[in-house]
Amino acid sequence: MMKAVLVGCGAMSKQWLDAARQIDGLAIAGLVDLDAKRAQTRAREYDLSNAVIGTSVDAVLDETKPDAVFDVVVPAARREVALSAFAHHCHLLTEKPLADSPENARAIIDAARRAGRIHAVVQNRRYVANVRRIRRFLDSGAIGNPTSIHADFFIAPHFGGFREEMEHVLLLDMAIHTFDAARYMVAGEPASVYCQEWEPASSWYRQGSSASAVFDLGGGKVFTYAGSWCADGFRTSWEGSWRIVAERGSLMWDGHDGLKAEVVASGRDGIIDKTQAIEVPALDPADQVGGHLGIIRDFMRAIETGSEPETRGADNIKSLAMVFGAIESAETGRRVAIATQEG
Repeated sequence: MMKAVLVGCGAMSKQWLDAARQIDGLAIAGLVDLDAKRAQTRAREYDLSNAVIGTSVDAVLDETKPDAVFDVVVPAARREVALSAFAHHCHLLTEKPLADSPENARAIIDAARRAGRIHAVVQNRRYVANVRRIRRFLDSGAIGNPTSIHADFFIAPHFGGFREEMEHVLLLDMAIHTFDAARYMVAGEPASVYCQEWEPASSWYRQGSSASAVFDLGGGKVFTYAGSWCADGFRTSWEGSWRIVAERGSLMWDGHDGLKAEVVASGRDGIIDKTQAIEVPALDPADQVGGHLGIIRDFMRAIETGSEPETRGADNIKSLAMVFGAIESAETGRRVAIATQEG
């Protein structure tokens, strides 16, 4: 039986606990929140009567001695929770983003390495079935190597609370899902970015609700991102809307179930090459899916086997670097280089 302590019992914790109760061999030994009543509410909701409740991470870890910590705190508190987890010899699975700054991200990764603990990030869009299908389809070479990747994200959520007061709200709080999915689907290595942010007159956010960015993903691959969190009407999926252009065809995904591809055929219609539909194969049984559930299982498997989880922090820092590179570009008005080495 693997024991875990969940830190941070806000709204997002429900997704973690929904997943955790579906996993045999996983026990939630403790719940930590600055508001003890909130932790107690989660304990009642999920029938965790034996879980230790507390407001201090260190105190609960001392009492429960768990194998792992599940970090669901706000990004600004992530470094402190991570260092406490590693000091107590715990493995760490953390909500995205990995950290609130490049410096804190590096500090967390270095601490995990020194402690010899598994550290991974809940980059749950990688575990979406169609993201897996796209990666496998592109790897097959059916339409050649991808050359340009285009993602649109247009939704208008009224969150209230801290998001509406954040700086760089779209880039910092949401765009990493799209950036990481793009990097994964085309096996990209981010090299540079140019980004512009703006605040439409209709926005209810303080800063950074709309952004457009162009990334060099290496190997002749360019990724364009256009997004807004205050675009009413014709909203996209939370996964975005995608077009991937390759050497011999294109793939389109609406972010829902609409996934289709065309490949260049023989002959032309006037000056345009003919194309024909090509099947994107169904999900492979070996593909890991399931959002939070899939990631927690992958994390547990890594602990049990000593393998590296797919969303390990030392790799995920590349996706986070795309976020901070885009922010720096938006602030400075210039193209920014992105370090590509693994952490």
